[in-house]
Amino acid sequence: MEIPARTPTAVDAVAEEHFATTLRLQPTLALSLGAPDAAPGLGDRSPAGLEALAAANRATLAALGATPVADDVDRVTVAAMTDRLGLEVALHEAGETLGDLNVIASPLQDLRMVFDLLPTEGAEDWAAAAERLAEVPAAVDGYVQSLRAAAAAGRVAALRQVRACAAEADSHAAPDGFFAAFAAGRGEGPERAAALAAGAYARLAEFLRTELAARAPAADAVGPERYELLSRYFVGARVDLAETYAWGLEEVARLRAEMAAVARGLTGSADVAAAAAALDADPGAVIEGAENFRAWMQDRSDETLEALDGTHFDVPAQVRRLECRIAPTTGGGIYYTGPSEDFSRPGRMWWAVPPGQSTFSTWREATTVHHEGVPGHHLQIGQTAVRSEVLNRWRRQGCWISGHGEGWALYAERLMQDLGFLRGPGEVLGMLDAQLLRAGRVVLDVGVHCGFPAPAEVGGGAWSYEKAWAYLRSVSGNHPDVLRFELDRYLGWAGQAPSYKVGERLWTALREDAAAAEGGAFDLRSFHRRALDVGSVGMDVLRSALLGTP
Repeated sequence: MEIPARTPTAVDAVAEEHFATTLRLQPTLALSLGAPDAAPGLGDRSPAGLEALAAANRATLAALGATPVADDVDRVTVAAMTDRLGLEVALHEAGETLGDLNVIASPLQDLRMVFDLLPTEGAEDWAAAAERLAEVPAAVDGYVQSLRAAAAAGRVAALRQVRACAAEADSHAAPDGFFAAFAAGRGEGPERAAALAAGAYARLAEFLRTELAARAPAADAVGPERYELLSRYFVGARVDLAETYAWGLEEVARLRAEMAAVARGLTGSADVAAAAAALDADPGAVIEGAENFRAWMQDRSDETLEALDGTHFDVPAQVRRLECRIAPTTGGGIYYTGPSEDFSRPGRMWWAVPPGQSTFSTWREATTVHHEGVPGHHLQIGQTAVRSEVLNRWRRQGCWISGHGEGWALYAERLMQDLGFLRGPGEVLGMLDAQLLRAGRVVLDVGVHCGFPAPAEVGGGAWSYEKAWAYLRSVSGNHPDVLRFELDRYLGWAGQAPSYKVGERLWTALREDAAAAEGGAFDLRSFHRRALDVGSVGMDVLRSALLGTP
């Protein structure tokens, strides 16, 4: 696929300078992106470090306002940066970044997960890894300072989050925890540095369990005012939360009916649980062994990429490689990490196999492979990453918006059914099951945090943890341990979980509106290319870029 070159502009220069500053202030981001210019250390998580990031955002916003726009690419850059950086400043000023603590995506996880991506092939790599490990105590100390400052200002995560995060920190600090296992057998330097990191996490766990827990509120909900800002940040669009809640309930009902119809075709009964049990008992729909499952994911990814390229998508040569791996952690999820900037590290799909699991249902996970791989995150992120002749680094790597990215991945799941890539009714049921959970997230997340009435099926009235748990069990057949974590995630990371389904809704509406505007000239492959070429921007900005309308 030919990409016409473009002369960088003054707006690009502002964006490039901002991205370089961000990478300098956030080395873990640089490491996760595979940037060649990662700064030493793990970043300053203290109040001063967070204020430095906010100051950089404010300075860039001012510079953008004084810089002339040269073309349509600049117009999108200015719109996207104004939206994103403005929201980041608003979150900082509201105290959201200072008290950032939850069970899935806070500094506690970030400081550990970066070690998943460090090269560990030889002595030089391990020396560099040891240097990063030795920086964990300073990063954790700065983080604790921020949590203390947030607490002094009255902003503390809910007690449920504090306790769960203390347990997570303890697990990483344990003698058989992540840090010890990561450096085991790698020599005195890495093992000593890993012990320092483990000690820092042990101190973090003690701080959370005692000092912060004593100040944490029992209530999980953040309230509608905080939620509105968080929703805008994660979706990249303003949505009517009351209308979205009502739509979520309707979507759950629609998907349940669709699943019952598929179940009836499989077993003659509308009982979805019975159909799932029949599929799990089918030797052709399950795989034994984690390595065999990894190989299945790899084969499915390779076959899908080959089939889609040149038909429904234009797949750049640089991203025709996707690695499927078993993750070093055991949380039970599948996730994606993008390629390095020079593509020497390919995009990777990881499966964090839970302890004791040895049987895997392909009928459930086929849709997840399409979500994380092709045409989901791998194609989406890769297609943007190759556009170095057109897009500045901030546009290619510095902006990730959940409503755009996760919305696209959910759109990709349904698209694979529409294009006939799901193999039989079992895989269709697996896709619908995943979609039902995402729709249920809308109901739970928006409903609990904004205080909308609970559905009648769980008793109506005000939401409680028990009602939320009952509702989550009704929209997912996943293992209870997985669902407990899911619920804690929704309660602690307000606004993020609905961005998947809300983002998919906005992606589908965008495609339909583009088709209506173009009539007989509309081409799906062209639409996908044009849309992904814009990069990860807010959904409002994407709509304006493609259709010229708000």
